[in-house]
Parts: sequence; structure tokens; C-alpha cells
Amino acid sequence: MFYQISGVGPIRKSAGFSLVELMVVVGVLSLLAAILLPAISTAQGKAREVSCNSNLRQVGMAMSLYLQDNDGAYPYAVDVVDVHVIPFWASYPDFQKDIPSLPQVQDVLLPYTNSRFVYRCPADTGFISPDFQMALMNAFPSSFQKFGSSYGYRTEIAAKKITESQIRKPAEINLFLDLAGQWHGTLYPLAQRYNVLFADGHIKNLDRAQINGLWANPL
Repeated sequence: MFYQISGVGPIRKSAGFSLVELMVVVGVLSLLAAILLPAISTAQGKAREVSCNSNLRQVGMAMSLYLQDNDGAYPYAVDVVDVHVIPFWASYPDFQKDIPSLPQVQDVLLPYTNSRFVYRCPADTGFISPDFQMALMNAFPSSFQKFGSSYGYRTEIAAKKITESQIRKPAEINLFLDLAGQWHGTLYPLAQRYNVLFADGHIKNLDRAQINGLWANPL
């Protein structure tokens, strides 16, 4: 349709988008979102994993300094889960008896880290129950905010009062690890993954089956 304005040539009335054109645009935008969002999510997840590994590396350095100052003896301490699963330690009655009065490992190592935030995994979104113990803890909004740490300690080392020199294969012993596998896991394919600090100081990201194998490794 044309309109005639005095002194000006005919002007065409611009037509709006048709319904079909609008649906095509929406479809294209939806497709782009489907392509880009997983990539963005993966990049964000990788960034959180790198930051978590950096924190664990600092924890490992703090432990190394602690061992130097204590003749190779690991902290006689507990992690944030132990006080919720005291019956689990029935095989170690002396340690079990001491648990309520023992310090948490992150507090013992604090003089060597000078920051509590190295015990915060940036992917920590909490949990109802830690992955490796049957305990209702309601660690929300995050384990770090609720209990002071995102990481579990292999407290068996403390229960047995093991020293650094007694660990036969330190590269195969998990010293600290994420308390929940969904923090670094994936929804598709569904998988739990954990960042792990080993007794020799190296760090790896492992799946649930690999973690189960580590727990079975003798000290």
C-alpha cells in the first residue's frame, strides 16, 4: 500500500514479520542456544576444576610444611564428615573416643595456608549426604559455608597414626578429595568426578570407579 504526501513521492508502508518468519527466527536462536550453552557450561566447569585444583595444590603444600615441622606425622585430626559418622570408627576405638575433641584438619593446617578459602571448591553446591559415608548432613548452600571445607581427608591416616615414611605408595593414596562427585560431574553422560590430592602431592580428576579403587589401596 502506498501513501502520497504532498511534495514527497509515494511511501511504502513497511510490513512487519510474518508468523512464519518469526518462527524461523525463534528456531534459529533456539538452535544456537542448544549449540552454545553446553560449550559455555563446559568452559565454566573446566574453570571451576582448575580453580579447585589450585586450592588443593595449596593444601598439599601446607601439608608438606606441616610434615616437615612434625617429623613426618600427619595431623591427628578429623574432617567435616567424621563427627557425623562416629560409629563408623568402631574398629579404631581410641580414635573413635577422641573424635569429639579432635580439631578439624583445615584448622590444623591454617597456619600454613593463612586462608580458609583454599578449602572452598568453587563448584561446591552442597549435598544432602557425602558420597562415601551414610550421614545426613544437609550441607547447603555449600559444604564450605556450612562446615568450613569442601574436601574430605583420608582420616584413616590419623586413626592409624601413620607417618609419611610409612606410606608405601604415596602416588596411589588419596589424601584430600571433593566430598561430592556431582560438583565436577556431568549430567550427560551422567557421571561423578572428583578432584583428588594424592599423598605425593600430585592432583588428578577421577571418576567414581577410580575413587573406589583408591579407597581400597592399603596405607
